[in-house]
Amino acid sequence: MSIAFTPGDPAGIGPDLAVIYAQKKSRKNLLVFTDPDVLLSRAKKLNLSIKIKEKNTVSNPGEICVFPIKTNVEVSIGAPNPNNAQFVLNTLNTATQHCLDKECDALVTGPVHKGIINQSGVNFTGHTEYLADLSNTPKTVMMLATKGLSVALATTHIPLSSVAKHIQTDSLKQTIMIIHTALQSYGIKNPHIVVCGLNPHAGEDGYLGSEEIEIINPLIGQLKQQGLSLTGSVPADTAFTPDALKGVDCVLAMYHDQGLPVLKTLGFKKAVNITLGLPFIRTSVDHGTALNLAGTGNISLGSLNTALDYAQNFIDNQYA
Repeated sequence: MSIAFTPGDPAGIGPDLAVIYAQKKSRKNLLVFTDPDVLLSRAKKLNLSIKIKEKNTVSNPGEICVFPIKTNVEVSIGAPNPNNAQFVLNTLNTATQHCLDKECDALVTGPVHKGIINQSGVNFTGHTEYLADLSNTPKTVMMLATKGLSVALATTHIPLSSVAKHIQTDSLKQTIMIIHTALQSYGIKNPHIVVCGLNPHAGEDGYLGSEEIEIINPLIGQLKQQGLSLTGSVPADTAFTPDALKGVDCVLAMYHDQGLPVLKTLGFKKAVNITLGLPFIRTSVDHGTALNLAGTGNISLGSLNTALDYAQNFIDNQYA
């Protein structure tokens, strides 16, 4: 068995990651869903030697196992093309199906360019939502993790002006239960989750907002009575201090930029994006396409290594 890897936009550093990772002596068994010609061209640009193998066993450094999917137009390094957006989606579609069919143990995704995909006419808000649609999963949760901190999101890629109306009891309850269940499946028997407030100072007893009093705090109380280990709602400006994080398995932030700047400051290049609630394991690098670095070799494998390590640990725990 193997881990599926989709490099993302072929004009970015995703192909570089695959080529450079293949040079390692000790590595995971990857099946890369992409155009072999893209990898060969990128290897030439990087002055590295690779051998394409179209099967699920890779044994020697420099070999890349590929499930071939052709690009729509020629790739120009550093210049993403909307005409290749469907190719990018095809890699995700095919890799996801391999995971659903148990032909791959997990999916690790490289960086895509959301703007380019939308320019092609496809409404694409991100991997998290797209993979949920592909797998007919009604609710997923985006969680990023690095050493010492995991941050999940109650809302993901929506405008800040829309966040408050999306903080509703039912959806927030689903989010917390998905986090709780997923962490249990990853080997944490009784996960301790800290729930941030939506407003400054967690609403300041209603003077700075009422969502905590009307929605968040009553739900926390209800779930604690059911046996969940929850703390909150807590002000986000103090939720991430070292003392506050002692014994905490996950912090639930109410919106994207409430929690992720902290995590990325702490673990940039060593963080992983995890989609909870899918019927398969999915992790991802925590960075973008880095178009200006594509083809230069001046990149780090840190986030890819972290994403692969997390995926492998989750696989091992499932089979334990």
